[in-house]
Amino acid sequence: TVAPEDASLAVHAVGLSRWHQTHRFCAQCGAATIAAQAGHTRTCPSCGATHFPRTDPAVIMLVTDGDDRALLGRQPSWPELRFSTLAGFVEPGETLPDAVRREVMEEVGAEGGDVEFAGSQPWPFPSSLMLGFYGTALTDEITVNQAEIAEARWFTRAEMTEMSASGELLLPPIVSISRWLVENW
Repeated sequence: TVAPEDASLAVHAVGLSRWHQTHRFCAQCGAATIAAQAGHTRTCPSCGATHFPRTDPAVIMLVTDGDDRALLGRQPSWPELRFSTLAGFVEPGETLPDAVRREVMEEVGAEGGDVEFAGSQPWPFPSSLMLGFYGTALTDEITVNQAEIAEARWFTRAEMTEMSASGELLLPPIVSISRWLVENW
């Protein structure tokens, strides 16, 4: 395992490195930029603009229903048994609770209710700040948006425990906020 302070430094380094690779030119005038402030900014020698690394806010949520079941989904690119919490990017002008409800509706067609902030995690793949939530579903019917989710289903605590122990269910990596949300539930 990696100590939290070491993981934070690694995420910071990966995030800055990826940002430097993809933002070599000024967004205002198109000229090549140079690294400044020990690599924490890029400066345009042509127009003088200073550019800062982007962090895109994304919500990630463990949604439960009235029967205390958790909703997990599987992306099309994942192995058959890999399931995780739902997630998506926050849209401009959107509140975080509204983003949680919208993503749940978009991905699985379930109407969301109460939303409670749980924690956050920087995730440099590519440049996100994952904002973790617990949410409740007002409906338990699932209509999967095949463009985003290959499969989704409700799991009881006992099913999740038994299936992950037997290898019938692959949970998110231990370093992810998704796994943290599941384990704290």
